[in-house]
Amino acid sequence: MRFCKLLFVGCLTLVSLASHAENLKGLYQVRQPVNGQAPEERDRATQAALDTLVLRLTGDPKAAQNPGLAPIRKDPQQIISQFGFDAGPPEVLKVDFDPATTEQALRRAGLPVWGASRPSILGWWLNDSTEGASLVGDGQAAAATLRTAAQHRGLPLRLPLADLSEQLVATAPALESADPAPLRSASERYNADALLAVHAREEGGQWQAKWRLWLGDQKEAGSVQGADQAAVADAVMLAVAERLAPRFVAKPGASGQQTLEVQGMNLEHYAALLRLLEPFGVRLQSVQGDRIVYRVNGSVDQLRAQLSLAKLQELPAEAPAPVAPAQPAADGTPAVAAPTPAAAAPSLRFRW
Repeated sequence: MRFCKLLFVGCLTLVSLASHAENLKGLYQVRQPVNGQAPEERDRATQAALDTLVLRLTGDPKAAQNPGLAPIRKDPQQIISQFGFDAGPPEVLKVDFDPATTEQALRRAGLPVWGASRPSILGWWLNDSTEGASLVGDGQAAAATLRTAAQHRGLPLRLPLADLSEQLVATAPALESADPAPLRSASERYNADALLAVHAREEGGQWQAKWRLWLGDQKEAGSVQGADQAAVADAVMLAVAERLAPRFVAKPGASGQQTLEVQGMNLEHYAALLRLLEPFGVRLQSVQGDRIVYRVNGSVDQLRAQLSLAKLQELPAEAPAPVAPAQPAADGTPAVAAPTPAAAAPSLRFRW
């Protein structure tokens, strides 16, 4: 049985590595707009790409100025695997950062890393211009602008079909309403984790957008502006990323340790779970049948938010085992009380 368990864990590790590499595709690539290919412009764009990546991986707008990243800012090439220019339009510098050395640099600087497993977002986006109102649907030309902005900010964005029935639901009043019920009903077939409603309007040559985000029972809202559709789309995605990150990013040493038990495990579940727990310094404690126990760093709320992405069901905490009363010795000497066990870390229990 012990051999089977070891073989099981070994196989799972191989599966998780393959899934992990696949899951990171695109997360460490930044496409930074440039004005030509002169060395000075390339250096400027490289620094901007580094800032974009650090924000994408930490969710912290101040992280790029962390003193611990000074060596990387001085020489970004040490974490870059390759770069090149894409003629576009628009012309961009495409920078591929190395995942391993980048994460090491961030952790050495004491910065958290938001892993590749992130909530999928269904975006209901209504553009309102002098030409009329248009709901952006999957396959439309306007969808490329939204996807580019979402990718730039590290958000997995899905778009609806924007068929006639959805156009009747996703009106300007519905998108600006604090009640997500109509949109939730229309969103069910897309099976996304979060719901994003945006009403973008063109006024006086500028674009303004009001947005609302629902993830589980939590909600966020805000407004942004930009010079054009691309700028306002980037501003919305940036705002959403900065609101989401604190729910999923565990700052090193800030939230203590938790014990996490998950039941109903198999090969597929194990690979998915490792990806989800990657930002929390996951360490395997034990495997027993289809039950696995980890030690993780992070708050209870952060872990619940992350595990909700896989639709895991939380189980009640186990009651502590009763402590047997001390029994007197056979020779009548007084009983010696058993030592009080050390308090265990807060425990979370989930089931697939």
